[in-house]
Amino acid sequence: MDIRNILERTKNDISQEVFEELAGNENVKIERIISTGQATAEGEWLKQEKIEFVLLISGKAGIQFRGQEDVELVPGDHLVIPPNTDHRVTFTQKEPATIWLAIYY
Repeated sequence: MDIRNILERTKNDISQEVFEELAGNENVKIERIISTGQATAEGEWLKQEKIEFVLLISGKAGIQFRGQEDVELVPGDHLVIPPNTDHRVTFTQKEPATIWLAIYY
């Protein structure tokens, strides 16, 4: 059994966001996302086919849903993004790194 810590910084190049699948099967995917200042490009919207549960572990981030104001997330904040919902990340804190736990189901 490999015990890891969700707060541990990755050894990968962090000039890009890091997406690490922690567990999953054909119905559920659990991943850790490490963001260091990245954001969704202006005018671009994200959406996925599955429900997404997001928990902010560290750092700060902004998220916006189409037609709504930007909301700032701090550690401990979590939300559920329904399938096919336009959303975007408006900012992420660089230091300390913004660490997300995302569960897709």
